[in-house]
Amino acid sequence: MKSNPILRAVNIHKRYRTGRSDFLDVLKGINLTVREGEIIAVVGPSGVGKSTLLHIIGILDRPDEGTVEIDGVNVSLFDEAKLATIRNQTAGFIFQAHHLLPEFNALENVMMPGLIAGEGRTQLKAPALQLLREVGLEDRAEHRPMELSGGEQQRIAVARALINRPRLLLADEPSGNLDVHTAESLHTLLWDLSRQHKQTLIIVTHNHALAQRADRIVELYDGRIKAEQRNGV
Repeated sequence: MKSNPILRAVNIHKRYRTGRSDFLDVLKGINLTVREGEIIAVVGPSGVGKSTLLHIIGILDRPDEGTVEIDGVNVSLFDEAKLATIRNQTAGFIFQAHHLLPEFNALENVMMPGLIAGEGRTQLKAPALQLLREVGLEDRAEHRPMELSGGEQQRIAVARALINRPRLLLADEPSGNLDVHTAESLHTLLWDLSRQHKQTLIIVTHNHALAQRADRIVELYDGRIKAEQRNGV
């Protein structure tokens, strides 16, 4: 039985100005439906719009044309303040660079999205510690980013992305800066946590083996969806 759609991207176009009167069309009419609990790998050559698409469906950026619907609601109509609230409540982001705040320790970095959402440190501490436990870094809670390895920093970033219990987890080449062994460990962690927390995961990757583990592969080429493949589901 199919789960309900959590997100729909309808006829998404995005262009960037490259000169006074010149534009580069990055996305050219993308249509994508994402269902609850689904794991999707977005693949394709560099420069085809994978990260741009991820930013738009995560409402970090707006399309020039088309709509993004979350639970059937066209969020493209909302102002920036409303979008920020929806983004904070709905989506968790993991990027190739971990973007941890260097002046805060691991526990504080994990709690940060919750603090931004208005939750108190006292109520956030227990769930943040639990997430650190799940990513295998509870004993590093008091360490600052500079005291952690690259793999540990990225695991902290994963825990941070999960603190607000988002339904949608968006990852943009999250292991791109890691060695092969550490990257594989991170991939397994992402899959396990996504299943455990019943979250939808969309991951941009150049890793063919990783893409094959997803429920569905969406291949982009020249700003369009070239092909879609379901993997054993």
